[in-house]
Amino acid sequence: MKKILYILIFLMAFNWGCNDDDFLDREPTNILLDEQVWSDEALIFSVISDLYFRIPEYQSVNYWQGYADFDEAFASNFGDYGRHKNNDWGYGEWGLWNYGYIRELNLFIQKAQSDLTSDLDPAVKARFIAEGRFLRANAYFELVKRMGGVPLILEPLEYDFSGDATYLQHPRAKEAEIYDFVLSELDAVKSDLPDDANIKSRATQGLVLAMKARVAIYAASIAKYGVNTPNVSLPGGEVGIAANLADGYYTQALSAAEELIKSGTYSLYNKKEDLSENFANIFIDKANNPEVIFVRDYVQSERFDGRANTWTLVNQPWSGAEDLEGGRTNPSLNLVQSFEMLDNSFATFQTTTEEGDYIFFNDPMDMFAGRDPRLAGTVILPGSKFKGKDLDIWAGYQLADGSVITGDEFGQRKVLPGSETPVQVVGFDGPIDGREYSAQSGFYVRKFMDTATGSGQRGLKSDRWWVRYRLAETYLVAAEAAFELGNSGKAADYMNDVRRRAGFTTDLTAADITFDRIAHERKVELAFEGHQLWDLKRWRLAHIVFNGEKVDLTDKPWKADEVSTRVFGLWPYKYYEPGSPNDGKWIFKQVLPGQVTGADRFRLGNYYSFINDDIRNNNPQIVKNPNQ
Repeated sequence: MKKILYILIFLMAFNWGCNDDDFLDREPTNILLDEQVWSDEALIFSVISDLYFRIPEYQSVNYWQGYADFDEAFASNFGDYGRHKNNDWGYGEWGLWNYGYIRELNLFIQKAQSDLTSDLDPAVKARFIAEGRFLRANAYFELVKRMGGVPLILEPLEYDFSGDATYLQHPRAKEAEIYDFVLSELDAVKSDLPDDANIKSRATQGLVLAMKARVAIYAASIAKYGVNTPNVSLPGGEVGIAANLADGYYTQALSAAEELIKSGTYSLYNKKEDLSENFANIFIDKANNPEVIFVRDYVQSERFDGRANTWTLVNQPWSGAEDLEGGRTNPSLNLVQSFEMLDNSFATFQTTTEEGDYIFFNDPMDMFAGRDPRLAGTVILPGSKFKGKDLDIWAGYQLADGSVITGDEFGQRKVLPGSETPVQVVGFDGPIDGREYSAQSGFYVRKFMDTATGSGQRGLKSDRWWVRYRLAETYLVAAEAAFELGNSGKAADYMNDVRRRAGFTTDLTAADITFDRIAHERKVELAFEGHQLWDLKRWRLAHIVFNGEKVDLTDKPWKADEVSTRVFGLWPYKYYEPGSPNDGKWIFKQVLPGQVTGADRFRLGNYYSFINDDIRNNNPQIVKNPNQ
């Protein structure tokens, strides 16, 4: 039997191996060859889509924890309380060395430029090449703002298996050289990209201008304010930009911003009469949104779960949660009190009179009356609604004798003095100190929160986009650049455009424009959009704001260099004193959440992230970043 089997195997092998000449020439069915991919527009699009998908991010709607790294928010999640206990950030924080991604971009550009794409429509081919170069420029921008100057590799490197790989080693370019490369690439690709505001998730001419404005303002401010931290530099220029280059970069930033603004391709979002709702809608309205320039888009579907974002799921108010998730990002009082009054003045929240007596409110929302409407579009406040449901944010009953009756469970019930019937003594949203998912700062986040049914369910999640660039930022870049170039009148004009949309009726004058005003406007307009860290780094203020000292909450929220090392909260209480005219009214208390035991300390070595030892060992030409 075995003999017959062997003969059959031999005959089959002989027949397949020797007589079937087509067998070894069959096309593989599980891979695509270069000739197949690069002659097919749809397949090339799938390749570039993957490269867009992998754009480096730090803070985003799929990484809520990043917003609790500084003073914008408290992390109401047991596993993340450590963010408020550690005093220092590691030198490797925010680090990036994604040369595998850059190699893929270089390969894409090389193949798109080759004869492989000769059958494509010339305009289509040019667009693909421009997109590849745009993504590569963006990758280098993400590298330089984290690492400083890095090796500038513009061709896919190939090892020749000679045993000597030293020819693959490249030194770090100067920081200014990387910024210059990014700016020049943006100029080079602009005309090959569409000028279409309806395209939100691919590169366009509008995006090139918005990005150029952002890149140039970063380089300009590093050049100008780097003199304040002379130790944050390297003698070869890998870190640090010469001060005499600042005005040139500011000029580029202003020119790009003004070209985009004056083109009329985009406009500030104005669709809702309610100004707070209008502001919140910028980030969730995907239908003909005139302000949004570039996004990471998502799909809400049980089939494509991995393509939906989790922001609404993990941050929805606990009392109305659609799943057993929510409440993780609690905006800080530090941020909330930064939103100014509508008469252009700044005011902290007063909880007591000069004599020390409580200030009483008929409704919790009365505490926030007269404030910049962007506040309620950014933060869910006590007494407000979300998805049409009343929020239940209150910390307990304040008794006339100074004692407090509260609970350690959502909506817990207890008996009040003089009564025999249990009543609810704490909100179903908290705040409960130390209880994860409750509003431990007194607030929930509003920005990027999806109001659609099902967006808070694990199976669906949200299809709202992550906005990377929008026109309001470009206005603020124009304002900052104009101010730094000595034109405060023009700076006021651009800031007023943004502030009028927000609801301010009294314009700022040229005399009102200061650096503090510029920084403040970015803080409130762009909160939770991933700008705080990079702004404080480029202005060389991070080590001053996060100086490691345990300080109280500032009473000067308009000052850009005010120390802010701990996250504070503001808790509402119901007042209980039967027979008193204040019985049933509301009071507020400023609190420091119990989990906030450390003070943030940003060291000079944090301005540029650590380059790993293995990277430097493999390439001795890579010099170490300073102060590490």
